[in-house]
Amino acid sequence: MARVVVQQGPFDAAAEAAALSAGRTDIGALASFVGVCRADGGLSAMVIEHYPGMTERALAGIAAEAERRWPLLGVTVMHRHGRILPGEGIVLVLCAAAHRQAAFEACAFLMDWLKTQAPFWKREEFAEGTARWVEARAEDDAAASSWDEASASRWDEASASRWDEASASRSDEASASRRDAASASPRDNASAPRRGDAAVARR
Repeated sequence: MARVVVQQGPFDAAAEAAALSAGRTDIGALASFVGVCRADGGLSAMVIEHYPGMTERALAGIAAEAERRWPLLGVTVMHRHGRILPGEGIVLVLCAAAHRQAAFEACAFLMDWLKTQAPFWKREEFAEGTARWVEARAEDDAAASSWDEASASRWDEASASRWDEASASRSDEASASRRDAASASPRDNASAPRRGDAAVARR
């Protein structure tokens, strides 16, 4: 079951990652994402509002959907509220899995859905004293809607085996290329025709 936390204070991403993987020998990949407040256009702070209780339930539902789509071994979702300054973390997502692709994809999915479906309201405050509410963006909606059932990766043992075989094949090809390069002697390289030699021969 996913760990979902909505809090006002900062979070410690390293400590949360260590807690998620502590004592686990079945985890082969741990993907993480930290969203940070930017100082765009003179922004001095971002104020995030939410409805306690409703927000936690919504985040838990989004995390459960990720667990349904991918074979995850652990999920942590932490989101701050209140006044957040530039450079401070806003959201943390951790996804643990046996294989990296499942962890990566689930982490990306969670961020796309959190961005568009989590019930938070964000107000930007600027140094000159103005403020504005953050509107929904079409590109965020498009990213979230792209995660339909057809595009979600169904990561199973067969997929893992194919991924490992492809990786091994690329590794073997790279090793063979290095061996061929190492076996070519300086004499062989010296005897190879040069572009200038070919030009002289044609003349």
